[in-house]
Amino acid sequence: MNDLSARTVADRSLYLCLPARPDIDSFLPSCITGGVDLVQLRDKQLDARNLAGVADRCLRICSDFAVPLIVNDRPDIALQVGTAGVHVGQDDVSPVTARSILGPHAIIGRSTHTVAELERAATEPVDYISAGPVEPTPTKPGRPGTGFAYIETAVETSTVPVFVTGGVSPATVPALATAGVRHFVVVRYLTEAPDPAKAARELRDAIDRAIDRES
Repeated sequence: MNDLSARTVADRSLYLCLPARPDIDSFLPSCITGGVDLVQLRDKQLDARNLAGVADRCLRICSDFAVPLIVNDRPDIALQVGTAGVHVGQDDVSPVTARSILGPHAIIGRSTHTVAELERAATEPVDYISAGPVEPTPTKPGRPGTGFAYIETAVETSTVPVFVTGGVSPATVPALATAGVRHFVVVRYLTEAPDPAKAARELRDAIDRAIDRES
């Protein structure tokens, strides 16, 4: 387990969630140099061996930049590879189980989509939650958007950092920041970008400007 502790999560604002991809050795450094400061490897298609191999490659890159790496769904892989922690959804292992596997210093994240899930997360050993998707997204097929009302509730009531998901881009950041959002999860805006470093810089600049304006 690397030494990027959970207390650093509140200082992170641009969270990249990415699948395994053949150009990860160039793509991931480009995103981080552009402004990504937290990374999650999420790939539901890989078996454990291949997922661990990709996680190890990502960890080497993230460690060079002092950026925490989170693995989606698999605390066993997080423990094996030594990542900073794990992110679990509502249908994955519980945060209690993840914490028992990874120990007190791991970063544990939890997906929430409803007020009931948000309230449950408040009783769980998590270091941050994700809220959303604000609008429907191809990365979560079949899941409706939560809209802004849920995001505002999450930001107002959560005692841990809230990372918002769903359609994050420079165009959507200002309205999200006005709703109180300070932590943003991005997938397609970077994973589909022809120039990921440039796209990351544009997104990070939009986040910094919006947060400064709302502070």
